[in-house]
Amino acid sequence: MKVFKFGGASASSVERIRQIPAILRPYQGQRLLVVISAMGKTTNALEKVAEAFYNGHHDEALHLFSQIKTSHLTTAKYLLIQNYLAAEAQLRDFFTEVEWLLHDKPVREYDYYYDQIVCIGELLSTSIVSAFLAESGIGNQWIDVRDIFRTDANFRDAAIDMPYTARKVREEVLPLFDQESMVVTQGFIGATPDNESTTLGREGSDYTAAVFANLLDAEGQTIWKDVQGVMNADPKQFPDAKVIRELNYDEVIEMAYYGAQVIHPNTIKPLQNKGIPLYVKCFLDTSLPGTVIHNQAVKGLPPIIVLKQEQVLVQLHSKDFSFVGESGTMRLYDLFGQVRVKPNLMQSGAVSLQVCLDDRPAKIEKLALAASELFEVQIERSLTLLTIRHYDAEVLARLTAGRQEVLRQQTQQTVQVLMR
Repeated sequence: MKVFKFGGASASSVERIRQIPAILRPYQGQRLLVVISAMGKTTNALEKVAEAFYNGHHDEALHLFSQIKTSHLTTAKYLLIQNYLAAEAQLRDFFTEVEWLLHDKPVREYDYYYDQIVCIGELLSTSIVSAFLAESGIGNQWIDVRDIFRTDANFRDAAIDMPYTARKVREEVLPLFDQESMVVTQGFIGATPDNESTTLGREGSDYTAAVFANLLDAEGQTIWKDVQGVMNADPKQFPDAKVIRELNYDEVIEMAYYGAQVIHPNTIKPLQNKGIPLYVKCFLDTSLPGTVIHNQAVKGLPPIIVLKQEQVLVQLHSKDFSFVGESGTMRLYDLFGQVRVKPNLMQSGAVSLQVCLDDRPAKIEKLALAASELFEVQIERSLTLLTIRHYDAEVLARLTAGRQEVLRQQTQQTVQVLMR
């Protein structure tokens, strides 16, 4: 058993979707579960639909969604002949899921509507790719992962109910391999016990694939991307980024913790628990070696750079100038748990705490309001957080040149600088 995950870039155009059968054909006859992300920039486009809807711009939301519908139907028309009518009917069922919601008015929190709308991207892409694979002579079974992955109701960052999901995999997914050797499904999404759609956080498709790999006792998981492998920096931000041929689980977890987008923060644990290697390969050139991630020591790594934009600094000061101390910090971490936010950087002083967070406006507002009962609160937005693992003085000086430093934390291996 192998698990493959194809990112949105591999399904971003008709030409790229046409490359997928060539990648999968050598594995015909082997048991293979394939997880596919939304096509190209579909998730971003659906986010705009959700924002327009929630802000009361009804006509704009419907117009934006109409463009998404047209692009997917056009893609299906270019790819499919025999299977087009069946695929079109399935796509229109998914369109309806969103449209009935867009004709209503929001009465719940934004994150709920975000998940109901954005989850459709994966369902649309997998429907088209599954039909195209079948038309290309690669038999497969399509499943809706929302019927398998049970989650809590923490919308936009849902946690998987592993015992329930493991039972569903045993009872409903494994038997499918007796009919076809390939199963095609979605990443990134799940459903609550009330059948409300949820998402697992951005880049959550990698995590979906890892959970399947764990529950299916896969011999390996492969992520197919439009880059040569795991790189020491985002090549869109740093054109001189280099491929890292070999990493271990611990290093990748550190990279994910600090915000590297190549691997979802939760992806490694299900693989590490069963010693399943993770391969990151380039679908544009399958002959390239890519990156392998395993449980062995790796030495001589280059500086690994993570640059996070749109950061918020929340500055908290004791109201009566009493020491913040352990109790104040513990109470703050309780608030993080209640609001469901994770600090990217935190520093404490005698009477103050400074916390750097991703700018999620609704959550920041909730946190600031709750913290104001304990502290004087100030917020600064539009900051940048630079993290370098295995740094050296030259790289640090080059990447901070011309910027105003707000906060710094530094250890022997890792430095973080929050900058204006």
